[in-house]
Amino acid sequence: MAKPKIRCGVAGVGSLGQHHARIYATLPGAELAGIYEPNDARAAEICAKFNCRRFATIEELGDACDAVSVVVPTDRHAEVALPLLAKKTHLLIEKPICASLEEAEQVLTAARENGCLVQVGHIEHFNPVMAFLEKQVDHPQYITAERLAPYQPRGTEVGVVLDLMIHDIGIMLALVKSPIAKIDSVGVNVLSKTEDIANARIQFENGCVANLSASRMSLKKAREIRVFQDNAYLSLNFMEQKGHLVKKSDIIAYGLKMKIGLVKAGDVSSIPVKEIPIEKGEPLALELASFVESVAKARQPKVGAALGKSALEVAITITEQIRAGRK
Repeated sequence: MAKPKIRCGVAGVGSLGQHHARIYATLPGAELAGIYEPNDARAAEICAKFNCRRFATIEELGDACDAVSVVVPTDRHAEVALPLLAKKTHLLIEKPICASLEEAEQVLTAARENGCLVQVGHIEHFNPVMAFLEKQVDHPQYITAERLAPYQPRGTEVGVVLDLMIHDIGIMLALVKSPIAKIDSVGVNVLSKTEDIANARIQFENGCVANLSASRMSLKKAREIRVFQDNAYLSLNFMEQKGHLVKKSDIIAYGLKMKIGLVKAGDVSSIPVKEIPIEKGEPLALELASFVESVAKARQPKVGAALGKSALEVAITITEQIRAGRK
């Protein structure tokens, strides 16, 4: 007997939410029950496209669904999430989990009280690049991450730290697995009321240092990370899902070959830089598939509310440092 499908919904079907609806409509094990969207024209467009129902209220959406993606502006996350949790609906809340730690704690408390799973949309954790990093990185000593995007008004209800850098904050917390000892941050407003460019140097108690840069004033998009540890150097591109790896053991072997004359000194073509064999995939589809499976199996999601709140706490610390520095 086939297992019943997880009834899924989407609250907010704008530029990102439409893709949540698209994937739920085709995901094995899920069915798109419907959407909540205040804009009449947009709601009609999405319902016609994916053959789903429009619900008049958040509460009606919660009654009809087992699981819902919350894809509204960050400053409305708690406002939308809390009524859904009251309906005992499992949630995937796009990053950051909320606009403040107080709201994040309200969501965590409501989830516990209602027995609901909350996954936070730190999508890079489902990028095939992250899967490779999780296997290869065991004791990072220095990490650099750069995340660039062209300016667009959408998302500017929060600064670039909560908008873009928070992705890399979540990645650092997952890879380093150590408490933070110190944070130093700088940032600049350009077109927004909040910071559009930011840099943060994060020092962990285990000695690892991470240098994060984010800008939404770039002419190009970029999402890159470099990791240095005592046995390897990794450079990966989250956007193109590719990268390269240099291992200390391969360098030692190369040195021995040079010593016995198998390669000539200065022959850079023989330096053992390995292209990383990454099987490409759509991170959002992988993320939603993992969320649906977590709901079906009643297991904690890969990126739960606790990690989402920790990333938010670091992001708010960076934001407060930037604003204090400007004053």
